[in-house]
Amino acid sequence: MKKKLTATIVTAALALSVLTACGSGAADTAQTAGEAVEESAEDNAASAEDSAAAEEDSTAETDAPAVEEQEAAEEEETASAESKGTITVAASATPHAEILEQAKPILAEQGWELEVTVFNDYVQPNLVVESGDFDANYFQHIPYLESFNEEQGTHLVNAGGIHYEPFGIYPGTKSDLTSLEKGDVIAVPNDTTNEARALLLLQDNDVITLKDGVGLEATVRDIVENPYEVEIQELEAAQVPRVIGEVAFVVLNGNYALEAGYNVVNDSVAYEQADSEAAKTYVNVIAVEEGNENSEAITALVDALKSDTIKEYINNTYEGGVIPFE
Repeated sequence: MKKKLTATIVTAALALSVLTACGSGAADTAQTAGEAVEESAEDNAASAEDSAAAEEDSTAETDAPAVEEQEAAEEEETASAESKGTITVAASATPHAEILEQAKPILAEQGWELEVTVFNDYVQPNLVVESGDFDANYFQHIPYLESFNEEQGTHLVNAGGIHYEPFGIYPGTKSDLTSLEKGDVIAVPNDTTNEARALLLLQDNDVITLKDGVGLEATVRDIVENPYEVEIQELEAAQVPRVIGEVAFVVLNGNYALEAGYNVVNDSVAYEQADSEAAKTYVNVIAVEEGNENSEAITALVDALKSDTIKEYINNTYEGGVIPFE
């Protein structure tokens, strides 16, 4: 009896032990599974972060050489641009210096710094180029350049034609050439080529008649017919606009007309036509000392001034008062 009871107790204890063991195992398993899921999520997140970091590092490593190469190329380009130096140009204020200002960015892209100095006469710009103080000037046409060389013994040459400025006859106290009468005064530039040009324009408009064949050497002494008996007043070119209110008419260079606020197409009573021989004869040029016309700096300057960008600026700004030279 005791043996049976003992066996029963043992059996019950074993059963309870088994049940307890089973229950404990399930709880532990559930806890372990939860922890495993949590740990797995954490592991996955950590793995993703590691992967992203690795990818970022890989990308950075891949891009670094390209970025460095680009920066090096830019630095090399900048260094190259800065090494070319400065181009010094003497110029009349309008339109020459204004046009040169527009060329500065074009030249800067090629590594050239353009330095422009404005002069108010037609003598000093040539002398400072002849002396070597300036690289070039931009204010004159070829006939004036040739005349200046002959008279002054200078050695300047044309490095490139840039634009043409139609010469015009502008009203002073009168506005119609047919209303001219004895004693009326017409002011013209007194330098050799520009005076001849003014007289030729007056001849083309039936104000005077010149000797046959005098051309660009014409002076007031070559007037053979003066039906209106007008007086031709010879003044330094820069002074002509200042007497507009005192004389019947003035004949102005294009640049001085622009400085005075005139547009040759809208304000003159007569002017040289764009398709005339004057357009070729009186083209304004870049002038340099002989031997420098093909230098790298001067070639860059001329090319910049003949670019489409500058042509567009000239046409839009001066509306026929300045015409790009092809």
